[in-house]
Amino acid sequence: MPEAGLGAKEIVIGVDEAGRGPLAGPVVAAAVVLCRPCVPGLDDSKKLTREQRAALEPRIRRRCAYGIGVVEVEHIDRMNIFQATMWAMTMAVVRLVEALGREPDAVLVDGNLTPHGRQPDWRWPARAIVGGDASQRCISAASILAKEHRDRIMREHHLAHPHYGWSTNMGYGTPEHLTALRRHGPTPLHRRSFAPVAQLELI
Repeated sequence: MPEAGLGAKEIVIGVDEAGRGPLAGPVVAAAVVLCRPCVPGLDDSKKLTREQRAALEPRIRRRCAYGIGVVEVEHIDRMNIFQATMWAMTMAVVRLVEALGREPDAVLVDGNLTPHGRQPDWRWPARAIVGGDASQRCISAASILAKEHRDRIMREHHLAHPHYGWSTNMGYGTPEHLTALRRHGPTPLHRRSFAPVAQLELI
């Protein structure tokens, strides 16, 4: 899985997010610079089992440089999920660059758009790679960190709001979650700008 043909001495950051689609909870982004030798077994977090992600996350955190960005629900509702995702990615890279103490040579972002020109604090050369979480190991590592970090947040929120099944659905609009939403109404952690939640508030 080549790192997009970039030189061995270059600092290349991989960026991915988790949580664009759920009805509840934050959106989380991670930025990662790979260690050498690379952690084995990296892949798109969606292709890995929960057990595989749980085993890989501490290895990535221990052996690689990384940054995490979290944008909470109130900001998602105020600015929209796309801008919130761009902001989370920017925060993740800012924190990683601060930890590295130097600027990267390139930033690879999963998807078809980057925060370049969309977030005022983004200042790095960036390339969007569709399917990058499966083809670029630095993005794969970022996808695992973002997914695991967000899942942990949702499991913690589940303790205070057990009706919605967040420990398993992670805030996505599963039948279980939608049924609980109709029965109990939205919590402060629900995204009121998302149609299933907004429609309930109009009833």
